[in-house]
Amino acid sequence: MLYLSDNLSQSVAALRAHKLRTVLTVIGLMMGVATLITVMTIVQGANLYVEQKIANLGTNVFQIARTPFAVTDYGVVIKALRNKRIQMEDLQAVANGCVGCKSVGASASSTVRAHYKDRDLEDVSLIGHTAHMVDIDTRTLLMGRYFTEVEDQHSAAVCLVGDSVVQQFFGGANPVGKTIRLGNDEFTIIGSFEKIGSVLGQDQDNFVIVPMNDYFRLRGMRFSLTLNILTAPGNAAFERAQDQARMILRARRHILPRQDEDFFIGTKDSYISLWQSISGAFFAVFLMVSSISAVVGGIVIMNVMLVSVTERTKEIGVRRALGATRKDIMHQFLTESVMQCLIGGIVGISGGFLCALLLRYFTDFPASVQTWVAILGLILSSVIGLFFGIYPAIRASRLDPVVALRAD
Repeated sequence: MLYLSDNLSQSVAALRAHKLRTVLTVIGLMMGVATLITVMTIVQGANLYVEQKIANLGTNVFQIARTPFAVTDYGVVIKALRNKRIQMEDLQAVANGCVGCKSVGASASSTVRAHYKDRDLEDVSLIGHTAHMVDIDTRTLLMGRYFTEVEDQHSAAVCLVGDSVVQQFFGGANPVGKTIRLGNDEFTIIGSFEKIGSVLGQDQDNFVIVPMNDYFRLRGMRFSLTLNILTAPGNAAFERAQDQARMILRARRHILPRQDEDFFIGTKDSYISLWQSISGAFFAVFLMVSSISAVVGGIVIMNVMLVSVTERTKEIGVRRALGATRKDIMHQFLTESVMQCLIGGIVGISGGFLCALLLRYFTDFPASVQTWVAILGLILSSVIGLFFGIYPAIRASRLDPVVALRAD
C-alpha cells in the first residue's frame, strides 16, 4: 500500500501532465463555489445592513402610525389609508397617559425644494419633529444644537440639516447660523448631523428637520403623524409601554375589544423580521442556483475522470503489474478528484470574497466576509470531489491488469 505522500506526489504529477484538462475542470467547479460564496457574503451583509441602517430604531423605541411599517401586501396599505389620522391630540393623550413611556414625540415627512444663494436642491426630505424627538431620534448631532420646545410652540424659523445639504450648500463648512430657503420661507440653521450614508442607493443625508409647528405652517394639517415612543430599558418595560399606548389609542378611537385596530405599531424587530423573510427567500433561490452550478462542476469532473481512466488504461496496468493494489489505484484517482475540487474551491472562495471586498470598498454596502463561509466552501468542494470521484476511481481500480497492459 502506498504512503500518503507518494499518493499525493503521483496525483500532482498526473494533474501537471494534463494541465489544460485540469484548468478547465477547476474552472467548472470554481464558478459554482464563487457564486455560492458571493451570495452568502451579500446576504449576510444585507442582514447587517438592514440592522444598522434601515431598522435604525433603538432597542427601546417603537412607532405608531395609521399605515403598516413592514408589510408585503400592498392591499393592506390601501386599506389602512382609510384609517383615522393620528394627530397632535393623540400624541398628548399618549404622553399624559402612558406611564411606561419615558418620552413621546411625533414626526412627519414630505419633500421640499431648498435654496441657498445660487444653489438649489430638489426633492429634499422635509421632516417635522416635535422637541422631544431629540431624545428619541437615532441621528447623531455633529454641530450646533436641537430646537427647544419653546421654539416649536412659537414656530421659530430654525432647522437642522443632513450631511448632503451641508456638502451641497456649504462645501462641508460649518452651516450653523446660515440661512436657507425651504419653499417660500427662510430658516436659520442651528445644527447639522453626522453622515449616515445611502440605503439601497438612496441618500439618507438629504434632509432638513424643522419644528412640527413650522411643518404644519408649510404643509398644512391634513396628514397623519407618526408617534415615536421611548421606553425604559428591558423587554418587560418595552412590552408594557406598548400595551399602555395601545389601550390609550383604542379608547380614544372607540375601538371595541373584538374589533381590529386602525393603527399599527412598529419596532426594530418588525423591520428585521420582514427583511429576514425576504432575504431568506432570495437566499434559498440563489443557493439553489449556485448549488446547481457546483453539481454541474462535479459532473464535469466525473466525466473528465472517466475519460482519464480510459486514456490511462496502460498506466494503470503497469502499476498493477508492479504491485499496486486496487485500493492504491482507487485512492490515487480519488485524490486527483479531491485535489482538483479543492483547487477550484480555493479559487472560487477567493473570487467570491474578492467580489464582496470590492462591493464593500466601492459602495456603502457592508458585504460580510466571514471565516465560516470559507470553511463551508472548502467542505462543499471536498464533498463534490469525493462524491463525483468515487465512480471513476472504482472503475479504474477494477481494470484487469492483463487487459490493461494490452491496451494501446
